[in-house]
Amino acid sequence: MADNRNPSPSNASKPGETPAPNPTWERVQLARHPKRPHTLDYISRIFTDFSELHGDRAYADDPAIVGGMAFFEGRAVMVIGHQKGRDTKQKLLRNFGMPKPEGYRKAMRLMRLADKFRRPIVNFLDTPGAFPGVDAEERGEAEAIAVNLREMSRLGVPVIAIVIGEGGSGGALGLGIANRVYMLENAYYSVISPESCAAIIYRDSGKAADAARALRLSSGDLLALGLIDGIIREPAEGAHTDADAAAESVKQTLRESLQELSARSPEQLIDDRYNKFRHMGSFFAEGQGA
Repeated sequence: MADNRNPSPSNASKPGETPAPNPTWERVQLARHPKRPHTLDYISRIFTDFSELHGDRAYADDPAIVGGMAFFEGRAVMVIGHQKGRDTKQKLLRNFGMPKPEGYRKAMRLMRLADKFRRPIVNFLDTPGAFPGVDAEERGEAEAIAVNLREMSRLGVPVIAIVIGEGGSGGALGLGIANRVYMLENAYYSVISPESCAAIIYRDSGKAADAARALRLSSGDLLALGLIDGIIREPAEGAHTDADAAAESVKQTLRESLQELSARSPEQLIDDRYNKFRHMGSFFAEGQGA
């Protein structure tokens, strides 16, 4: 009897065959490109007078998340984002862009500060996920992310989130409850990484490319599903080939979004954010349930 406990994907290549094209996996690889611009690269190109703020006022400062006050075309804003490193030393310092609880608590402290002084918030998402270490779990990582989800839904200022690279699971969502969510063309945003999904579904992490296709995690798929509000175009070969051009595209999107959202009252912004996420996903057939 054939063993069907671990079926191969129907589109998997047979031995000796040329692998089928997989644009989704190619975009995942571009999202992870080692020269891809990170949060601080965009901050230096888009904002002026950036003043970084540190610490969560409870435990420590997490270098995997950076944030502070800045000006966007003369307007005061709060800008926050995940930060990866370039060389080995920076990657270790930034923990490969994987925040711990203190990182999310620092981000929430800064967002509350922005809300107090009526400053729009711009969040850059770029993380493979929240840090899965024992120390992070001991300090309440799940609780820290959950608090961010709750409190971000209550902010009375415009919140804009942009996925600039990897948008991994709750690690990215912890900064992603926004009035407008955009993605760079070659970024991805997913409930789980392709490798982890493949390990669970196919019992083989080597089938990450097939998992990426099934997850529908690319910007085009997510826009069609109504989970993001727009796609920010990149240079033809990817943002890593021309960071200035990529930053200019982000800048234009920010300009248009801030102009639109700034005309709304705090109550309207909160309602807009609530309705946006409340209407994501429908698990009922037409004519059933609410």
